[in-house]
Amino acid sequence: MSFQDVAGFDDVTFIGLKNYKNLNNEQFFHALQNSTIYTILTIIVLIPLPMFLAVLVNSKTTKFKNFFRSAYFLPALTSVVVAGLFFRYVFSEQETAFVNSVLLKLGARPQKWLFQRATTMFVLVLFCTWKWIGVNMIYFLSGLNSIPQEQYEAADIDGVNSWQKFWYVTVPNLRNVTIYVVTISVYGGFAMFGETYTMFGSAASPGDIGLTMVSYIYLEGFNYARLGMGSAIGVALFAVIMIVNVVQLWLTGTFKKGE
Repeated sequence: MSFQDVAGFDDVTFIGLKNYKNLNNEQFFHALQNSTIYTILTIIVLIPLPMFLAVLVNSKTTKFKNFFRSAYFLPALTSVVVAGLFFRYVFSEQETAFVNSVLLKLGARPQKWLFQRATTMFVLVLFCTWKWIGVNMIYFLSGLNSIPQEQYEAADIDGVNSWQKFWYVTVPNLRNVTIYVVTISVYGGFAMFGETYTMFGSAASPGDIGLTMVSYIYLEGFNYARLGMGSAIGVALFAVIMIVNVVQLWLTGTFKKGE
């Protein structure tokens, strides 16, 4: 379909690479830039933070472990639509909105959170962190439970402190889990759609500040009824995700044969 001009079920015209040539536009690059920045920021947050929380929850000295596991995982069960609407109203530009009312009490100026590029990205990353931190923590918890306790006992005998045990024993043993979490985070970042749609009430946003690759697919395919163009964007999105993940897996040595 990306090689066609689709005007209806029976009105399809082959146009070759025209849809792909039309991708060379400002809106496409805005969507690609937003998705890339969002993906990078979520990976920066959602790798070390869940790993650290998993170590804390898995610690022998931590009480109420099951409570904390459930509490961190609960946001993942929340509907994206419901959560998106909640963030939309909490970060509303009105002075009576929750976040702006807190800023006023602290003596700071209220912000138009969803009308500026930087603040919009902050809200999106915060939303992603709140929703998925528990899921990634569960992944790291499963990895922690597979680490042989003999390695920690040997570290204790050598007089290693807690930080050194984390850096030289825990982190290397979580390598495969980390690679998996990064891989699914790359896909999740570039495929993000529901969050922006619910917060802006549409796939469109002021100045394209919330436009993502999937939002752009939706705009072209359904709002503008250009299914061929939307399909071309989808193919481009697939190519971007594939290239990024292949490079990431190559850099981490996943494709190397074992000794």
